[in-house]
Amino acid sequence: MTFAYYEVDADAVPIHEHRHPEEEVWNVVEGRLAITIEGQEHVLGPGCAAIVPANAPHWARALERSRAIVVDHPVREQVGGIRL
Repeated sequence: MTFAYYEVDADAVPIHEHRHPEEEVWNVVEGRLAITIEGQEHVLGPGCAAIVPANAPHWARALERSRAIVVDHPVREQVGGIRL
């Protein structure tokens, strides 16, 4: 698995629309995020999670200052342009 921690400001678009072969889980720790998965928007608050199926187009934006943990399986070779 690959774990990433995001802190984003209100109205930020931290994740542009993309897809990848790994399954992904977004877990919101604080704030509210809008996660769009295959064209369907889901608004998540603290304690909520969204599952992104493998190869599904998705993106995220912050509705308010937010923190989230994102987990991918299997391990990703890079996240946000950073090689792991």
